[in-house]
Amino acid sequence: MENLIRVVIADDEALIRAGLATILQASGDIEVIGEASTGEEALTVAQRLQPDVVCMDIRMPGGDGLEATRRIQQLEPAPAVIVITTFDMDEYVFGALEAGACGILLKDSSMTDLVEGVRRAALGEGLVDASLTRRVIAEFTRRKSIFTSSSEVLTPRELDCVAQLCQGMSNNEIATTLFLEPSTVKTHLSSAMAKTGTHNRVQLVIWAFRNGVVE
Repeated sequence: MENLIRVVIADDEALIRAGLATILQASGDIEVIGEASTGEEALTVAQRLQPDVVCMDIRMPGGDGLEATRRIQQLEPAPAVIVITTFDMDEYVFGALEAGACGILLKDSSMTDLVEGVRRAALGEGLVDASLTRRVIAEFTRRKSIFTSSSEVLTPRELDCVAQLCQGMSNNEIATTLFLEPSTVKTHLSSAMAKTGTHNRVQLVIWAFRNGVVE
């Protein structure tokens, strides 16, 4: 099949890697091309195989997922990184988002959410597990200096797109709601990220809540 989404799974537990691989490959449009059991190995495998998406555990021996995420985001091209975790609101999770991870999923998320998360990450879109969104935003909002905001003001259309993004919508869904082309939505959101100093959609959503764009 053409245009398969190429994925690397990084987790120190072999059973979890096997389970994730089985779920993803059953989707029909995702191929697991590599695995890693440490953060350092995740970086090496990502450099060698150049996947579209890395599913990253945070707490691993031999270099944790936080440092691996930061270094993977410096690759050219840089794959999208999804953090898959038990999530206990610790510094590792927030650090991974700050390092450029495009989303968070719980290890007990549904198979549908996992597959959809990988698909959205491959499209350059972010995903935060619905049960975590409020907690993630609340914690980031509490912090004083996470992203460097520009003094530039977003245009009304950029604000519209960001507001819809905060509802968890994809590009296509935002386009339908605002009667725009998906490519136009992507342009508006890219511009908004550049102006706000954010590096992906999850960070842009957090910026929007911190700056009162949405309640």
